[in-house]
Parts: sequence; C-alpha cells; structure tokens
Amino acid sequence: MSPPYSDSTRPIHPRAEERLSEFDLSIPENVRLVEPLDYLDFLQLQQHAATMVTDSGGVQEESCILETPCVTVRANTERPETVTVGANELVGVDPAEIVAAVKPAVETDADWKNPFGDGTAAEQILDIVCGNHVVDNTQVNR
Repeated sequence: MSPPYSDSTRPIHPRAEERLSEFDLSIPENVRLVEPLDYLDFLQLQQHAATMVTDSGGVQEESCILETPCVTVRANTERPETVTVGANELVGVDPAEIVAAVKPAVETDADWKNPFGDGTAAEQILDIVCGNHVVDNTQVNR
C-alpha cells in the first residue's frame, strides 16, 4: 500500500534516534527526520503542515487552532472538542488505521469553528480590569 502523502517531517529526540539504530529500524525515504524544534519553530511546522499525526494533547489543540487537520494515535483524548468540531480524528495505534486516516485528513477543509475561543481573551480581561467592559450596551465600571 502506498502512503496517501508525499513527504513527512518528523522532529526526533536524540534518544529515539538512537533506538532506530539499536533496533535496526529503517525510516521510509519520504520521512525527513529533523532535530527537535523549539516551540515557535514547531508551531510554524504545524501551521504549514497538510496534517499532523500525534499522540500529544497539546498538538491536537494547537492543530485545531492553527486550522491544520490532526490524526491522533490514541483511543481517547483530553481535547474532545477537537474531535467534536471535526479538526481531529482518534484512530488508535493500528498502523493500517493510521495510514487510512491520513489521506482524508489531508483533504479536510479547515472550516471548523475554533472551540478554544476567538483569540481575544487577553483584550477582554484588560477591558474588565481597566473598567472598559460593556454588557448589554452599558459600560460596567469598577
């Protein structure tokens, strides 16, 4: 079965890379291993990815916010809202199920509503703290 994607980038921890050699595991040619990325570089990778395959709850949430479809290799998640809005699919750990889920994820339109807010929480908090909060067209002063 040929994979439903062309290239994959995988940041890999040095210990995990050592295990590849230790267990004589090969990496397919279309998978590019890179050194671990700092947080902002990883977010850039996520934002420009066709899809993410992960077991990380944080990556599930970030992918949803960044409008990058996600395939989660777990049976459950602490981020169920990502599944509810259609940004994430839980597929378990069966390799065939993972591969089968990637192509539909890549083809997913990122038209879900972000369940984690609209990105204006800090502004809203400052408005409340500074007494600029408006409720039903009435300014609420502290």
